[in-house]
Amino acid sequence: MPKDDIRYHDPDALVQTDWLEAHLGDANLRIFDCTTHLMPADANTDAPYRIVSGKAEYDAAHIPGAGFLDLQGELSDNTTKLRFMLPSAGQFAAVMSRCGVGEGSRVVLYSADGIMWATRVWWMLRAFGFDHAAVLDGGWEKWQTEGRPVSAKPCAYPPTTFIARPRPELFVGKDQVRAALADSNTVIVNALPSELHRGTSPSRYGRPGRVPGSVNVPAARLLDRNTKTFVPLADASTKFGAAGVEPSKNVICYCGGGISATVDLFLLYQLGYGQLTLYDGSMGEWARDPSLPIETD
Repeated sequence: MPKDDIRYHDPDALVQTDWLEAHLGDANLRIFDCTTHLMPADANTDAPYRIVSGKAEYDAAHIPGAGFLDLQGELSDNTTKLRFMLPSAGQFAAVMSRCGVGEGSRVVLYSADGIMWATRVWWMLRAFGFDHAAVLDGGWEKWQTEGRPVSAKPCAYPPTTFIARPRPELFVGKDQVRAALADSNTVIVNALPSELHRGTSPSRYGRPGRVPGSVNVPAARLLDRNTKTFVPLADASTKFGAAGVEPSKNVICYCGGGISATVDLFLLYQLGYGQLTLYDGSMGEWARDPSLPIETD
């Protein structure tokens, strides 16, 4: 198929601002702000960053009817020092149930300060067997720029029952990544900026560099700098193809903390790639483990 004719594999998983405004009153619609901020780490700590919830901004103004998902606070495993790790199925289901997500729900996710927060929650929903979620293209910034309605009213979605149906193959750990280093049928994709991939600039994650043999498709290059929307699918296909990310291969994506890599995963999914997984610990784990190999230019 010519690249100009590329179609979204799952067009319902990406919605536009005009569509969302027209459907704000849908009874089964569940909208969530997923905004999180990464701030400079506090002194005397080895944490790569300080995590700040976007709840304060949400309380001030959000898309009408939307709820708020605290990604680190309630949708991550807080028993580990690593940040943003996938929670248990029980924990995830409890949050979704309380937030009114269940059978028959149509979920739309958005965020400010990067679309990656929305794509991360979208990937987690898929990992727990929920396939009726979409990402708002351009997020909060595009919604505001277009002058669309906002509200400060709290969310009122009635609680329901979310049944988790885990797909463990959508997440992998360091042992599986290390085993994949020798697998010619697997390509490992780094979504971090090129200078961090090359190891030519200091890294807040630990040792500079990358997972050996991994290729670089920075998440930032998959988004329009001005509109914050995804680049056209044909452009994304070209970028992945130039890096050697072939549809016939198993693909493992990683970044610093398993967040921006979900931007890559979202577009690979839309391009029809079938064997996709996320290295959840990413460089926050890999770079700090001296038993794991690392590569620099």
